[in-house]
Parts: sequence; structure tokens; C-alpha cells
Amino acid sequence: CALPISGTEAPEFCLRNQDDKDVSLKDNSDKWIVLYFYPKDNTSGCTKEACDFTETFKDYKKLNATVFGVSPDSTESHRRFIEKQNLGITLLSDPDKKVHKAYGAWGLKKNYGKEYEGVIRSTFIISPDGKIAEAWSKVKVRVKRKGGETRHVDVVKERLKELQNE
Repeated sequence: CALPISGTEAPEFCLRNQDDKDVSLKDNSDKWIVLYFYPKDNTSGCTKEACDFTETFKDYKKLNATVFGVSPDSTESHRRFIEKQNLGITLLSDPDKKVHKAYGAWGLKKNYGKEYEGVIRSTFIISPDGKIAEAWSKVKVRVKRKGGETRHVDVVKERLKELQNE
């Protein structure tokens, strides 16, 4: 599954959120959407990413953007994850991985020389007109550099600001 290209229509989705309510792309067509795919609730990298998005959620809201995290986990798992980590973002459940596949966020991975299928951590900015405005694949949640740590959520937020000013 290839990553959708910037400028193309974002694949439509309708998934259940943590409250078992349907959330779809078309129901959010008046906003910018940050759609990020992550492997598993309550794991270290996924927890950091969800907490980072929660911490910056007000900034995204000011930019007329909403954030959706998507994983194959159940809505019940999402509820526990949100409660345990005090998350302020919406998590969507994609147990059959159809939306993961449509966005190129499911595929072959390698770990310690073994190949397996799994979630490819990916983030997309979708414009209010339903187009992919930016895409990142094989995301690193935080990258340590000499000058400190760069958080993926900050990179996404800065790119969103640039897109809105183009």
C-alpha cells in the first residue's frame, strides 16, 4: 500500500471513536485534520506521541485543526488508554485495518532481521477540501539531536501553519 500523495483526495473513512460513535472524514470537512496512525495503545512510543498531541491540542485547535489517532485497537482499549494517560484527543479504532491500508500505514516491517506485517507509524495533514496536504511515513515520535529533542508533533504543527499561509 503506497502512501497517498500530497494534493490527492484523502481516502474517505468512517471509524468508531473511543465513545463508540462514528467519525468520518466528510463530517469534518470544514477543518484541517491531523490523522496519525500508531501501533498500539499504552506502549512507550505511542503513549509519548498521544501525550505530545494532547499537550499541543490547544495549538492545533487555534489553527482550526482536529487531531485523530488511529490504531487497530478496540474502542474499549482506547477508552482505557485515554483514561490512564489523561488524553485530550480522539482515538479511532480500525480493527480490520482497512483505513490503515488505504493510507499506506499498514505493511511489511523489519525488526532484528525478521519481516512481519504491522502498523507503519504515519501522519497526514488533510486540508478542509479533503486533500492530502502533507504526509509523513515511518515517523519517529522524538528525535534526539545535539541541540535537544525534536518532537514530531511540533514538526507537524509548524508545517500546518506554513500550509495555512500558502
